Amino acid sequence: MDAAVTVTDLVVDRGRRRVLHGLSFAVPPGQVTGLLGPSGSGKSTLLRALVGVQVVRSGEVTVLGEPAGSTPLRSRVGYVTQAPSVYADLTVRENARFFAALYGVGAAAADRAVADVGLDDAAGQLVRDLSGGQMGRASLACALLAAPEVLVLDEPTVGLDPLLRVELWNQFHALAATGTTLLVSSHVMDEAGRCDRLLLLREGRLLADSTPAELRVRTGTDDLEEAFLRVVREQRTGVRA
Repeated sequence: MDAAVTVTDLVVDRGRRRVLHGLSFAVPPGQVTGLLGPSGSGKSTLLRALVGVQVVRSGEVTVLGEPAGSTPLRSRVGYVTQAPSVYADLTVRENARFFAALYGVGAAAADRAVADVGLDDAAGQLVRDLSGGQMGRASLACALLAAPEVLVLDEPTVGLDPLLRVELWNQFHALAATGTTLLVSSHVMDEAGRCDRLLLLREGRLLADSTPAELRVRTGTDDLEEAFLRVVREQRTGVRA
């Protein structure tokens, strides 16, 4: 398979406002692809389209050779939203073991997933008593139990301290090394350098689809935040950075 995800001429409207303007790109398998852009750029809408829960005006989205959201993908694609997707009245461990039972992988796998996301010490806490960042990690632990071939993560590092962010990114790359395709959204440009490939989005338009190294060469700067700003200026003026 040449691409794990293929998007062609994707257009999404919300009411009278166009949110995504004819996006086209392909996501290579077994890599961490970062979807970077400021808040309000359309990142969450795009991710929703990739997992098939977003109404689209036109265009095509194919995941693992199937239309996004189709029945064959339900056990092959994992999706971690910004909002927690776990049960608030259960503990972290209970949530993980519940999802493990659904996926048929057992309690030991659930406990490993909790440890992998750094929640060992909070395993016995009710989810409603966790911080926002901890809730996000609890959701990630449950998603990992399905061993998805494609894992879509919407702002997974928001609210995490720098050490935990590094640990999560290390885990993302470990998953990619086993063949998992990850799409990770963020509005924090210093995370761009942790990605194998970048999709830069602004105001619903794709500004760049490249590796971090290619983006640095194209814009003439090693600072990826400055590189993003130069690409934005290029879009506005029509003069290549």
